[in-house]
Amino acid sequence: MNQALSPHAKHYPTPTVMVDIVIFTVEDELLKVLLVKRGIEPFLGHYALPGGAVRIAQDACLEDAARRELIEETGVANTYLEQLYTYGNAQRDPRGWTVSVAYFALVAASEVQLKAGSDAAEARWHSIFGNQVGLLLAFDHAHILQEAIERLRSKLDYTDIAVHLLAQEFTLGEFQHVYEIIMQEKLNKSSFRQRVDRAGIVEPIAGKMRTGANRPAQLYRFVSSEGKRVFFPRSIAWAESKHQRNP
Repeated sequence: MNQALSPHAKHYPTPTVMVDIVIFTVEDELLKVLLVKRGIEPFLGHYALPGGAVRIAQDACLEDAARRELIEETGVANTYLEQLYTYGNAQRDPRGWTVSVAYFALVAASEVQLKAGSDAAEARWHSIFGNQVGLLLAFDHAHILQEAIERLRSKLDYTDIAVHLLAQEFTLGEFQHVYEIIMQEKLNKSSFRQRVDRAGIVEPIAGKMRTGANRPAQLYRFVSSEGKRVFFPRSIAWAESKHQRNP
């Protein structure tokens, strides 16, 4: 419901409010982020994070704006989305004073249909090495990306959010490998599976196995928790350090 503005509001110019989305996936043994090549000025031809201005007539809230941008770029609606930080100053955009509310999203590569938005020439996945992609990004998007990577690695250490990077059916080995790719370290198989089992975040799919060059492996699926995150009682880093002390 729209509310009338205070008569004093006209004395305070309103900055442009944007949403920027850091969209992660895991593909080809690498953590990747979706970047778009800008088709308009400013920064014509530079890569940037997907995003755009809040559409007041269409977006009921900031998260609605972020989900709209996510769907427009990937075609994925039901995925993990979390607000990251808010950025704003007079220098981040040459067009004027802007505020950007940044989000990060996790999607399974197999579920994505990439498509560039109206102001982008192309959209494609870019591999992440360390905390960056090795490209000169538009605006302050390199800084936003770095903070999103740090948040992702931090959240993986003590929550279940990695399941959103997997296909609907996966093996426990594939689940563990996603953690290893993003956290950039090898994890102990037995301790990882114990914590997953105790958390109750996945369940075996009766009669379904992954077959291939190795011996068949049981397929699992994510146990929905109605939007609630599962928090592990101990971090992965703590579990790994304990295992190293008591192999």
